[in-house]
Amino acid sequence: MIMEKKVTWLELFYDLLFVAAVAKASHVLLHAEHGVITFEYLMKFVLIFIPVWWAWVGQTLFINRYGQDIFIHRVFLILQLLSVMVMTASLSVDFDQHYLSFFVGYIGSRVFTMIQYFTIHKSKSEQQQQAARFLGQCFLIGILISTSSLFFDSWLRYVILYAGIAVDIILPLIGRKKLVKVPIHTHHLLERFALFTLILLGESVVSIIAVLQLDHWDLKSVLFIAFTSVFVIALWWQYFDNVEKKVSKEIQTAGQAIIYGHLFIYISMSMIAASIQLLYLNKLNYLFMLGFVFGSVLLYFMSTSLVFHRYRYTHMRLRPYHLAIMLGVIGTFIIIDLIYRVPNYAIVGENMAFFLIYAKMTT
Repeated sequence: MIMEKKVTWLELFYDLLFVAAVAKASHVLLHAEHGVITFEYLMKFVLIFIPVWWAWVGQTLFINRYGQDIFIHRVFLILQLLSVMVMTASLSVDFDQHYLSFFVGYIGSRVFTMIQYFTIHKSKSEQQQQAARFLGQCFLIGILISTSSLFFDSWLRYVILYAGIAVDIILPLIGRKKLVKVPIHTHHLLERFALFTLILLGESVVSIIAVLQLDHWDLKSVLFIAFTSVFVIALWWQYFDNVEKKVSKEIQTAGQAIIYGHLFIYISMSMIAASIQLLYLNKLNYLFMLGFVFGSVLLYFMSTSLVFHRYRYTHMRLRPYHLAIMLGVIGTFIIIDLIYRVPNYAIVGENMAFFLIYAKMTT
């Protein structure tokens, strides 16, 4: 039986830097022009967010499988902190101006993680050593590809940089059979991803506070704030009650459903946080607003359903009719909003109702 692994205070301190990184990434979605968020800014958001997520995942997974609260591992985590600090300071929609500092910060974090895998102590089992070497080799290939971007200019260097990141992300999926032999500590991993989810949830709270600071108060504003607050609380309720009560912490897997599924959960939560401010300020044209708002909610619903399904207790798993009900609810809201032009507070109210139903059904 695998011993329970606890989150350390240094891990929590490490997460603090990602509060700023996530905030910078999410802020990109607030760049609305002529009633839409252009494809350029949507892509920039994704391209900023993925390295942030993967840098955090890389160190989190090492700690989950091999980490100990000892001096050498603390040193490496502090070095990671410094790398993430440089990367976070460099996050910007103006990639060219900050490319080198972003590269140093991101690649630095990956190099330290790679070194940790290659220096796993010989006291570990043969399977643990093999899995560590495999992950170290995967990350080395990704680092080498991304580093070669320094020899190119213009758009080509970004293609090469992100090709390396893509390889870094995909290779562990291909080697899943090796990683299953060294399963993750499920309780620790779910707790770590839940803590990162709190960071994303904090972005929605920040958006609510930003709306509260505006001095245009009327009945519509009050309704918007009330519906949005309940909406965010229902989102919290749905996610954390599932993590706490509905999933088995004893299942031993490679954890890839948790790891990769949460990328889409986090992206959807960033979109939800941005949509709160954009809705209130009426910065989006009506059709784009509907697509963006309901698209983010649908992405969250599908992602959480898939991630938690694998780890739910068998008798608590959602059935096809549950999914049909939820899709029917959101589909009904979309059809109504396409037929009748509803105000922004009504759209938030619909999303609030959807999440209350989703939370009640899944918890």
